[in-house]
Amino acid sequence: MKKNWLFGKTVIITGASGGLGLNIARLLISLYNCKVIGVCRSEQRARAAAESLGTLSANFSYRLFDVAVKENWKEFSRYLEENGIVPDILINNAGFMLPFKKFEHISEEEAQEITATNFSAVVTGTAALIPAIKKSQSPAIINVASAAGLTAVVGESMYCATKFAVRGFTETLIQEYLGKIYVAGVYPGFIRTDILRRMTITDKENRLISRLMMPAEKAAKKIVRGIAKRKKRMVMGVDGRSMWFFSRLFPRLTPRIITKVLKISGLDMFSEVFGEETENTAGK
Repeated sequence: MKKNWLFGKTVIITGASGGLGLNIARLLISLYNCKVIGVCRSEQRARAAAESLGTLSANFSYRLFDVAVKENWKEFSRYLEENGIVPDILINNAGFMLPFKKFEHISEEEAQEITATNFSAVVTGTAALIPAIKKSQSPAIINVASAAGLTAVVGESMYCATKFAVRGFTETLIQEYLGKIYVAGVYPGFIRTDILRRMTITDKENRLISRLMMPAEKAAKKIVRGIAKRKKRMVMGVDGRSMWFFSRLFPRLTPRIITKVLKISGLDMFSEVFGEETENTAGK
């Protein structure tokens, strides 16, 4: 039987120390004998990730740097060249969400951080590595965006902005490198990872949300299966597919429905979006 094109490839995955990134790495190594270079920020988490792979860790290495810093990508590119490593596939997976709140309550620092990590790093990383990737016999760039890049989600203005940007960037690359580089966009709904780590969530809310989220292992299987089939767009999760379906049919109505659903949920995590603000009107 003919081997899948993924077999034996060298793959770079950002945000590979846990969650979706680590699960993708595990599948690529176990199913296709890929060599994975994980890009991580925390050495402690990177080591734990390697240990969790067991015997598969022989095919896993990592580099520690912040993907939001441009110079880090330049140094990484030099490292690959100096060590004769030709990457076949880049998977831009690193990203995070801010707590749900109205745009006016997002600080300038938060806006800059999420833009740098969720979008600018995708552009910078792709620009730094694309000359090396083009040397591969089967070059590929996979950008993990979000269903929040398909339609507006109230309380997540900056997250949506960055994911819409990743989607636009990806769709354009698909056209620019058609037949030369396999480019794909991934648009999942909520996945059971630590993406909500910046939010204050009660135990009850956490249990409820966890039940609605797709397990990272399941999401990783769908993504790797899609990559193996060279799919250009992967929308997944009940919430993700619903957002995609309705946003195409009812582009103006869908954000309103999402807003209403989140509002009637009554969850504390949305209180900063829908709660009544008490302003000090003394002297007016």
